[in-house]
Amino acid sequence: MIRVLLADDQLLVRAGFRALLDAQGDIEVVGEAADGAEAVGLVRELRPHVVLMDIRMPRLDGLAATRALTGDPGLCEVKVVMLTTFELDEYVFEAIRAGASGFLVKDTEPDELLRAVRAVVDGDALLSPGVTRRLIAEFAARSKEPAAAEDLARLTEREREVMALVGIGLSNEEIARRLVVSPLTAKTHVSRAMVKLGARDRAQLVVLAYESGLVRPGWLG
Repeated sequence: MIRVLLADDQLLVRAGFRALLDAQGDIEVVGEAADGAEAVGLVRELRPHVVLMDIRMPRLDGLAATRALTGDPGLCEVKVVMLTTFELDEYVFEAIRAGASGFLVKDTEPDELLRAVRAVVDGDALLSPGVTRRLIAEFAARSKEPAAAEDLARLTEREREVMALVGIGLSNEEIARRLVVSPLTAKTHVSRAMVKLGARDRAQLVVLAYESGLVRPGWLG
């Protein structure tokens, strides 16, 4: 059973998400928070698998709450998905850098919300390819000069190749087709790269691909 915590200052938004999620046989909403401070406290108490976190909330906003959660080693299994009204919200990119596993616009289709919750728990594709690629394109446009890439020396040549493909938004299935390997093999390479680089999830692997210079703006295809 996937345990989800909802953090949003709008009661109607929380009610809508709860009704959809609780109707699924494999998902359970274990708690609700009306602000970031309450969300952090409930996460530490309830240990959900996924937090759907609004970016703009009183007392403690979603970005600060995400940093508090991802900075706690005891909560490394908790995945945060940001909720935003605007698809290209400036705070989304800071949230991804802070360790959020992805983002959803609040008027997303129900099926996409459900896929996203299941995907981040599985550690597979961040979100739907279209949304992921728009996020990556915007991140690339905002990215600074690449940092030193010493950490990439820990990766094999194939792992670097796979990480670059993750960085341009390809799913495991697309990577498998590109490299003529099985999806399971592609997923294994992604997982190994994440472990070696200390990435919490696929979203941080994308960030590291740009920050290390392994992928550069303009490489999207």
